[in-house]
Amino acid sequence: MESLLIVDAANVVGSVPDGWWRDRRGAAERLRDALSGYAGTGLPGLVAPPVELVLVVEGAARGVESAEGVRVVAASGSGDDRIVQLVAEECGDRDCLVVTADRELRARVQALGARVTGPRAVRGRGRGEA
Repeated sequence: MESLLIVDAANVVGSVPDGWWRDRRGAAERLRDALSGYAGTGLPGLVAPPVELVLVVEGAARGVESAEGVRVVAASGSGDDRIVQLVAEECGDRDCLVVTADRELRARVQALGARVTGPRAVRGRGRGEA
């Protein structure tokens, strides 16, 4: 069964002070592109392939479109609330991993049965620099 990997774009992008705040949409697009390889490879030690990869964007990054291997979901309000909704609706019996450092969000998704890991799991691993 395909695992579900949900990435909190704002949290992951914001985890490195590389000027992302000057171009939030561009930063989210670079993250999306860097994540695409994980759909086929999974995250070693965390989630095995096949993986459905979902990137949740909010605010100025809402216009980012999906790309091969990465479904982009735009939150109409809070990105955290949208991630919790995705976990509740789409995880079901499959393995579900949420990438975020947000403590409150971690607690909310763990209460629904998802596993969590921090931004380092996807930053600088695999296909490119996220």
